[in-house]
Amino acid sequence: MNRTIVVTGTVFGVLAIVLGAFGAHGLEKLVDAEAVDTFETGVRYQMYHALFLLFLGIWDGLKQRSKKLIFAMIVTGVILFSFSIYLLALNSLTAFDFRIIGFLTPMGGVFLILGWFLLGYYILTQKGGN
Repeated sequence: MNRTIVVTGTVFGVLAIVLGAFGAHGLEKLVDAEAVDTFETGVRYQMYHALFLLFLGIWDGLKQRSKKLIFAMIVTGVILFSFSIYLLALNSLTAFDFRIIGFLTPMGGVFLILGWFLLGYYILTQKGGN
C-alpha cells in the first residue's frame, strides 16, 4: 500500500462530498442551473479519480515508479480539471473573470486521460509486481 496515494484519494473524496453537498444545497441559490450542472461535473470527476487513487494506492500489481507517475498525472488532472471547473462555475460571484483560466480544464482532462492510459499500459506490459 502506498500511504501518500491513499491519503490523497481520501482527501479528494472528502472534498468531493463537501463540494457536492455545497453544490446541491447552497450553490443553486447563488448561480444559475447551468453553473450548478458545471460545478457538479467537476465534483463527479473528482470523486471518480478519488476512487481511482484509492485503488492505485492499495493495489500491489504495479512498480512504485509506475504508481508515482500515474499518481502525478491524476493529481495534476484533478487540480486542473475539477478545480478550474469550480472556479468557472462560480465566475458570476466574483469581480475576477475566471474564464481566462478556461484553458486549464481541457489540459486537466488530458492529464486524467494520460493517467488512465498509463495504468492500462503498465498493466499490459509489466512482468510481475513490485
